[in-house]
Amino acid sequence: MIKIVTDSSCDLTNEETEKWQVYKIPLTISFGEVSYLDGVEITPKDFIKKMSRTDLFPKSSQPSLGKFIDLYNDLTEDGSEVISIHLAKKLSGTVETAKTAASMVKGKVTVIDSYFTSRALGFQVIEAAKLSKEGWTSKEITDRLTGMKAHTYLYVVVDTLENLAKGGRIGKGTAMIGSLLNIKPIAILEDGEYSPVAKVRSQTQAVKYMAKQFMNDIRGKTIKYASIAHADGQDFALKLKEQIEKNTGFQSVEILWTSPVISTHTGQGAIGFSYYAE
Repeated sequence: MIKIVTDSSCDLTNEETEKWQVYKIPLTISFGEVSYLDGVEITPKDFIKKMSRTDLFPKSSQPSLGKFIDLYNDLTEDGSEVISIHLAKKLSGTVETAKTAASMVKGKVTVIDSYFTSRALGFQVIEAAKLSKEGWTSKEITDRLTGMKAHTYLYVVVDTLENLAKGGRIGKGTAMIGSLLNIKPIAILEDGEYSPVAKVRSQTQAVKYMAKQFMNDIRGKTIKYASIAHADGQDFALKLKEQIEKNTGFQSVEILWTSPVISTHTGQGAIGFSYYAE
């Protein structure tokens, strides 16, 4: 038997993790000296409320080595194998910690860098869980996930530049000018790191840009998964979903809250548009 492990940045719901029997290890969110397990001790909605009511800038940290070792030992005790799929190495040290833990346990554990986060990571987790239930081997599942990476897309639109500035990702002067001009940067996650692709001046322009990219990326392909994860950006997400439906007729775009660990970096109102087509 092959058991699937991931981390809380995957944006899988509790219902999905239960349905697919996925083990999700949480990252940690800290406000000053107070820490919370992502998605366990603080929900996405509560995190947004807390972030908007405090001057303390939240920080995220990866699971400890000991937590990975304990989980891997528990899951492999009955002779099962583990495939552990995590957010991109260039975004977090989580996958490297998982690899270290895998080398320290007796059971067979295969650790995979998904090159993504949010639902784009979640797609690989769900696919691995499905294939495990169908009896695929560890190598067959790993090869399948490798093939998925080249056909998976994740665009992120930030609604406010405040968190990027506080997190040191952009300068305060840039953030101030951007806010005055109502600039909303769009980035794509490729090869495990974010690359800026556009700057727009409204949600409408952002929606048009991403809908156009979606049309180009799926041309001649079959859409397997499509999701919009948001950080209290429900209206923004709905606008994009409606545009996708209008342009393509595809009506299975999921909308859900993103995890606190992602909202920490994107800030309130951001959305992440993930899709996989082959």
